Amino acid sequence: MRSLINAVREHDEAARFLAWPGDFDLDRGDHGEEVHLASGAVLEGFAGDGAGGTFFFCGAGGEDRPVLYADSEGRAALIAIGLPELLQLLLVAPWWRDCQTFTSEESRRLAAELLDDMPDLVTRRDHAAVALGLALPAERHVLARLREVALGIGQDFVLVFTPEGEPYAPLFED
Repeated sequence: MRSLINAVREHDEAARFLAWPGDFDLDRGDHGEEVHLASGAVLEGFAGDGAGGTFFFCGAGGEDRPVLYADSEGRAALIAIGLPELLQLLLVAPWWRDCQTFTSEESRRLAAELLDDMPDLVTRRDHAAVALGLALPAERHVLARLREVALGIGQDFVLVFTPEGEPYAPLFED
């Protein structure tokens, strides 16, 4: 099976789109503070964003592991099950962090703001998806899956600030 991490590194156009507007950089996997999962499962930082947030693989295995995102403000959520699902989220709705209601209406408003600054967004996104060999689901499906993972499955993935033993706050509220 082909490694998507390697595919991102090999395809400049895809890596550039994921870096902006996706705000996802494979060279920023260090979270900067000591954290662990309350369950004791393995936690591996593999990418980050420009504001100090980190994407973590949870548990043992490969790129199919659950992906938890922690921001630099002490909030976290499980956001995808596996790297393919994460990259689909970043490609289809790179504004996902601001989509607190998970609705298409909210997403369209956020997309419009970005499209004003980046009119070639859809073309760039589609080229990145082809380069990575990913099919792009409909926006409503991506948002529904984010909601399902973050507010359902994700309840079992609690990130803890190790020095104080305090859990991170939820990134999304139900």
